[in-house]
Amino acid sequence: MTAYHAPVDEMLQVMREIGELESLSKLPGYEDATPDLIAAVLEEAGKLGTDVLDPINTTGDQEGCTLENGVVRTPKGFKEAYTQFVEGGWNAVPFDPDHGGQGLPWLVATGTAEIWHGANMAFALCPMLTVGAVELLTTHGSQELKETYLEKLVSGEWPGTMNLTEPQAGSDLAQVRAKAVPEGNAYRISGQKIFITYGEHDFTDNIIHMVLARTPDAPAGIKGISLFVVPKFLVNSDGSLGERNDLRCGSLEHKLGIHASPTAVMLFGENEGAVGYLVGEENRGIEYMFTMMNNARLSVGLQGVAIAERAYQRARAFAEDRVQGRDSATGGKESVAIINHPDVRRMLLSMRAQTEAARTLAYWVASRLDIAKRHPDADIAKKAQGYVDLLTPIVKAWSTDIGVEVANTGVQVHGGMGFIEETGAAQHLRDARIAPIYEGTNGIQAIDLAGRKVAREGGATMRALIKEIRASIDAMGHTHARLTNAIDQLERATDWIVETYAEKPVTALAGAVPYLRLAGIAIGGWLVVRLYEAANADDGGNALLAQRRRASVSFYARHVLSQADGLATAVMDGSAVIADTPPEMV
Repeated sequence: MTAYHAPVDEMLQVMREIGELESLSKLPGYEDATPDLIAAVLEEAGKLGTDVLDPINTTGDQEGCTLENGVVRTPKGFKEAYTQFVEGGWNAVPFDPDHGGQGLPWLVATGTAEIWHGANMAFALCPMLTVGAVELLTTHGSQELKETYLEKLVSGEWPGTMNLTEPQAGSDLAQVRAKAVPEGNAYRISGQKIFITYGEHDFTDNIIHMVLARTPDAPAGIKGISLFVVPKFLVNSDGSLGERNDLRCGSLEHKLGIHASPTAVMLFGENEGAVGYLVGEENRGIEYMFTMMNNARLSVGLQGVAIAERAYQRARAFAEDRVQGRDSATGGKESVAIINHPDVRRMLLSMRAQTEAARTLAYWVASRLDIAKRHPDADIAKKAQGYVDLLTPIVKAWSTDIGVEVANTGVQVHGGMGFIEETGAAQHLRDARIAPIYEGTNGIQAIDLAGRKVAREGGATMRALIKEIRASIDAMGHTHARLTNAIDQLERATDWIVETYAEKPVTALAGAVPYLRLAGIAIGGWLVVRLYEAANADDGGNALLAQRRRASVSFYARHVLSQADGLATAVMDGSAVIADTPPEMV
């Protein structure tokens, strides 16, 4: 079974050409983020991924987690790996040095996170959620909460969780019933939360839960939900741990994949009530939680990229090694490695091309996030944040769909051996399958894109991006007919969404999923073409990488961008049949 190796050269090229790393290093606070430093950071991250996280990926999947007398045991090696992860300062990469962070760009943190997810997705889920918790408290927490929890969360010494879902309230958080009763300067929290990733584990001596609940006089629905910090162990005034809070893990879910990640049913307040501390103001919990959720959605999209990369690496290595069938090109009688067969090359090119496109989009959005946070020009920062908001649902949904598709193709490259667990191909597909579901299903992401992000603002941000893409294509000095056509189709579909939503919102939203896929294909296509142009101009001393990039971009143009016409038709001509079909006829 082949080991995972971080594609550092490819990641660095995307950071330089698409993430504009050199420009980011000139932003206030990022002056130390030189290309040489970032290359060194990724190399070291790659070593941790290959030497520490990848070796326990398969064994962790096989062993899984156990719950005994309220204590969750993670698979062998996971606790030790997490300790090494924290001691290496990896959790602190993008955070403010005032709280113990390293102050590096989010673009760099995106690269290191891809490595963690590619090497061991089940492990990486724990620090992924902690990153979101840090962002939440940094943005919305009181000074007291920051002083109590931020430094330990930034380092990873105390990980964070997200407690939203309840048995009756999946994606519909308006149905949340957990209670929060005021008591002095705190609240008593009671209720049940399900699907809580790393809700309980043995990595650390404390876990900081972010919990949605309702106060006694809260209005019904979304507007009556508040957000609370609920630690596993209370924290004394001197920072030491106090008594155990009134919360516990009731059970662990048995899942299709990510077996090494404990997914807990959390029970709060079975006795006197768990002590929780209000974040911000009452009844604004959903608003605050979206800071963590949007951070997580970008991270989940990156999971799609990482799993796709891992599945591609495994499939390509197998195709080079597996000898089966004669070479149709030469007509020789000797059997050859299956990578020589046209259909296997088609599958591998499809895997590589889509993975690269998803990576470029995730990294470009990460660099926009850096600009939004650090650029001294308020207008430029605002424009960048607008792109982040627009593209977050695309990164999450399009990239995770690609992760599943690429992992599925990886099984196919292996043939019958792909259906056997020992090759490892099946685990990637099982692990990838959750990503299109959690942090808001991909259908919800599509509705968010078409409804909130495009239609309700009259398509202004999407049209601004399309205009920027057209100017970029013109500046390339070459005719990219397939890309131009895909952008044309995206613009047509955007106009249709805006116009239709005003009068027939159900019809418009019925076309949301193909619209999101069209947007991902077109915008991702623009970014990979930019990489293609960069590879033609300068291969960076890696001729093989440049040649592979040209091949995958050529494949993408002919096999992926060519889908734009059909997707636009599905949006504009296929939505009515969905909207007009009553439930009993489905």
